[in-house]
Amino acid sequence: MSKLGIHSFVWSAGSSQTELEAALEKTRDSGFKLIEFSYLDPAQVDVPWLARRISDHGLDVSISMGLPAEGDVSSADPAIVARGQEILSGAIALTRDLGGTKLAGILSSAHGKQVHAPTLESWKRSVDAVARAAEIAAGAGVTLNLEIVNRFESNLLNTAAQGLAFIEATGADNVFLHLDSFHMNIEEADIGLAIRNAADKIGYVHIGESHRGYLGTGNIDFAAIFDALVAIGYDDWVTFESFSSEIVDEKLSIATGIWRNLWDDNVDLANHARTFIDLGFATARRKAALVANPDTLSPS
Repeated sequence: MSKLGIHSFVWSAGSSQTELEAALEKTRDSGFKLIEFSYLDPAQVDVPWLARRISDHGLDVSISMGLPAEGDVSSADPAIVARGQEILSGAIALTRDLGGTKLAGILSSAHGKQVHAPTLESWKRSVDAVARAAEIAAGAGVTLNLEIVNRFESNLLNTAAQGLAFIEATGADNVFLHLDSFHMNIEEADIGLAIRNAADKIGYVHIGESHRGYLGTGNIDFAAIFDALVAIGYDDWVTFESFSSEIVDEKLSIATGIWRNLWDDNVDLANHARTFIDLGFATARRKAALVANPDTLSPS
């Protein structure tokens, strides 16, 4: 698998030029081809400089985010929806200006545990807002990739099937699913079947362990995930995501409950992840070839 990315929070949650440069260098040196940034504030970052440095290192870039409560596009408050539209537009522009083509994350609702069930009206408001954002994104050459997350981080899109219905309702052809092994392990009846059912609507994939640490040390059936992605011919970006209390971001660490120190050597973590994912895909391809090859049968 050559299109491997890594989340920048494996390296640092800071946004100074020194921290960003170090993240780019470590991404390149660890053999990843894309770096994903979350909650990058253009007001605090020299965007043209960062775009040049990303290109200089031969990397691609994606942006991920979760809408805040004051920007929840499913809200019944028109002012909150309008703020959410502004945030989405700004994130689309940032993705474009950094040279990226994928905006991912929780783009359909606020990121965080809700205390009420979604309604048909909130669903429709969100669909309308994402459809409007998709028009802006199309003009910027950017796709919107809606992250399907667990029930404790959104009340709207918790399964790939829900995401497919949502995308169909937008009527947009540049809106896709952002699937994440961590969240699917909680919500899907069968991760492999969910991936197969979503097929060509998958635009971005996160690979992360059940406890957010080293891949293979939790309870996720990664073989089933790699088998399914190979079976549907997925050839887009797969990004490694891992969190530890070693690196704290105020917005994300609290929202996702990152309380445990699951690693402190991020270089070792990243190298292990790249090897794990590469081997997982290579094994899945070999299995698929064996299943499809009649020459492996011995005549009786």
